[in-house]
Amino acid sequence: MMKHHLNATDVAELEAVPDVTPARRFERTRWPRPTTGVTCVIPAVNEGRNIEWVLRRLPDVVDEVILIDGESTDDTVAISVAARPDIRVINQARRGKGAALRAGFEAARGDTIVMIDADCSMDPAEIPLFLACLDEGFDMVKGSRFMEGAGTTDMERIRRWGNGVLRDITNVLYRADFTDLCYGYIAFRRNVLERLQLRTDGFEIETEIIVRALKTGLRVAEVPSFEAPRAHGESNLRTWRDGSRVATTLLRHRVQRLVPAEPALARASLQPQQGEHCG
Repeated sequence: MMKHHLNATDVAELEAVPDVTPARRFERTRWPRPTTGVTCVIPAVNEGRNIEWVLRRLPDVVDEVILIDGESTDDTVAISVAARPDIRVINQARRGKGAALRAGFEAARGDTIVMIDADCSMDPAEIPLFLACLDEGFDMVKGSRFMEGAGTTDMERIRRWGNGVLRDITNVLYRADFTDLCYGYIAFRRNVLERLQLRTDGFEIETEIIVRALKTGLRVAEVPSFEAPRAHGESNLRTWRDGSRVATTLLRHRVQRLVPAEPALARASLQPQQGEHCG
């Protein structure tokens, strides 16, 4: 088994990541601790050089952390336990991000679930913004890299184009008004899982969550989020392969049931906008 421990260079590089995150302007004390438990679900495969930064950035509003380990061959689990002794580690039985997330959702004990990646691309310090929006009555809150106050430094031209095409297809088919689609920073109430009936095993799980939420009439909001590049290692995402799976997911779910007559998406922002918003 390969072993890896964080050295001084690694720590310095990871500490530099948050400096580009717009969410740093949100004061943690601005958001009250929710009265219900919050579970953070994190799928990970060989993220030993990234996971400590993610875990140490989790805000105090997170009550439970579940790491779904996809047969890592490095020190992902050991470093996670050292950084967060109360973490619950689940060994992934089936391959794929969707299978990992579904296992984490099933094991979650909190009334609110937040899903986040383990590669330092999503800043855990933004979690209170998602929770505040849920507290205003939304059933699900998704991050957007293309709203005012958001951004990304981790999307090449072809991925940006593909995400835009898939987003536009979603908006037409499901009568929505999303600014972003293929981004897996999402928070929701655990009691909606029965209605979502999630089935997919791959990266398309993120799209399945959104379209199932729309089709079952859940109130969905977007909030601004900043995506940084992966700090270490290589992503398992494959643009064409996973993009085709997302497209298939959009079309398959569209023909299963009628969508709600009214748009199900409300855009959340720091600035007031026309229509429904939170924050």
